[in-house]
Amino acid sequence: MEIPHVGTERHLVHRSQWLRAAVLGANDGIVSTASLVLGVAAAGSSRSAIVTAGIAGLVAGAMSMAAGEYVSVSSQRDTEQADLEKERRELERNPEGELHELTGMFVERGVRPEIAAEVARDLTASDALGAHAAEELGIDAEGLARPFQAAWASAVSFSLGAIIPLLAISLAPSGARSIVTIVATVVALFALGVLGARIGGAGWPKPAARVVTWGLAAMGITMAIGAIVGTAV
Repeated sequence: MEIPHVGTERHLVHRSQWLRAAVLGANDGIVSTASLVLGVAAAGSSRSAIVTAGIAGLVAGAMSMAAGEYVSVSSQRDTEQADLEKERRELERNPEGELHELTGMFVERGVRPEIAAEVARDLTASDALGAHAAEELGIDAEGLARPFQAAWASAVSFSLGAIIPLLAISLAPSGARSIVTIVATVVALFALGVLGARIGGAGWPKPAARVVTWGLAAMGITMAIGAIVGTAV
């Protein structure tokens, strides 16, 4: 009988998680930057002022995303390391009790007691901490969260998303800045909605519609505020 390639399946799961994070970061970049430049444009600002505001928003947003992700993932990693250290001490203090605990977990899942005991012994002999981390804590002891990697990925995905509306409003003719930016943003959001749905294995129409709807709402509100402020000033 052919043995499943577990490593490949695990890799695909991790890749899916990173893709979801990248899609969310890009979505934030598109919506926030498009809303910002459209709001500034609605206030009657010059092209240079609009582009300057867009670049500032891109940099600030990317740094904010990176900082937030770094803090969040660092906290997660600290918690995981603390749990692993606690489990390591328990294994040193009471190895037999931990073996029985691991056996009981497999029995609760429907494995026959004698087989559960054999599997628990084999896993303990191979990697006791790794086995308990995975089965009891739901942690991959060899794949703890990486704060710098998460921060970098968030900043890059946000920046790539933000570039789309920024380029659109920078290159569009003066009389068509807003409409060109809105169209480019809607197309990008629709594509991201479809991609996110595909990654999650769901149908794409509703997710894509939700992303586009919220994007249009954000752009509409900031354009209205920009127009009001521009008129008042």
